[in-house]
Amino acid sequence: MEIVKQGRQSWRYTNPPQIYGQGVCGGRLEGLGPLKESFDYVYTDLYAGENTFEKAEQKMQQKAGEIALAKAGLAKEKIDLLCAGDLLNQNTPSAFTARALGIPFFGVYTACATICQALAVSSLAVACGAAAYALALAGSHTCTAEKQFRYPNEYGAQKPPSSQYTVCAAGAAALGPRQGKGQVGIAGVTVGRVIDLSICDPFNMGAAMAPAFADTLTVHLREYQRQPQDYDLILSGDLGKTGQAIALDLLERNGVPHVAERFTDCGRLLLGENKKFFSGGSGIGCAASVGLGHIYRLLQQGQLNRVLLCATGALLSPCANQQQESIPGICHAIIMERG
Repeated sequence: MEIVKQGRQSWRYTNPPQIYGQGVCGGRLEGLGPLKESFDYVYTDLYAGENTFEKAEQKMQQKAGEIALAKAGLAKEKIDLLCAGDLLNQNTPSAFTARALGIPFFGVYTACATICQALAVSSLAVACGAAAYALALAGSHTCTAEKQFRYPNEYGAQKPPSSQYTVCAAGAAALGPRQGKGQVGIAGVTVGRVIDLSICDPFNMGAAMAPAFADTLTVHLREYQRQPQDYDLILSGDLGKTGQAIALDLLERNGVPHVAERFTDCGRLLLGENKKFFSGGSGIGCAASVGLGHIYRLLQQGQLNRVLLCATGALLSPCANQQQESIPGICHAIIMERG
């Protein structure tokens, strides 16, 4: 399996690592949304039967990983590498999931871009032979993330229209060497740079992430020598309405037109246009659940052939933010392709 460098930030696989099985879990609201049919398991309460939200988040991630392994027909002992991440300090839910599964563990973190980072590392390990099989996993929980980064939901704090709802969702994919045609795989990767336009508002993640999305997409198209039309769909992770508008304006300035025709956002797809979610959905669970749930199924069914999943992350540190530091953004891109 050959890895071909594509410029400075990208690489492609001549024989793309295949997704053997995937698992997607969600919370009650996500399970009632437009993509409800794409969830393998839905929890009916925010505690998921546990006594803390943090334990509920870990339970959801572990469930998604177990479903992916079951669909792949792989025992956890066959998996050489688990790449997983979440939004909490020290990647605690992911670390505890790794403890439960007993798989060698890389904890990865680039905020809401983490699922694409996990897929990039996992596919690279499989492609170069460092792992026979790898499991990529990521998720988020509205009550844990809001408590850590802004205010606990229970406070009922007023939110502006630019704010987003952190989703309860987790997605996992078991990767291995390609076995045949017609399967969905990871065909290539573009690693994003940290881009900072001095956004300081923790209630406007879309504006913080949009410049990174525009930068990564511009670089990806240049290094692959492609146009937006070469993809059936270009997906941002969780820019929301606010971030999408900014991103399209930046892409026009970068000389990348015609993106809007194929561009949508995982957070908006997951929750629809319900105004109670303000600008849309956010959180690691957006790209993880939509990309490995709804989009994977469309690829598997042949309704889509090539999708660019661009998970976006706002690298918000509450400590730095309280010291008047800005919120940098990052975006990693993964080519999901039916080979």
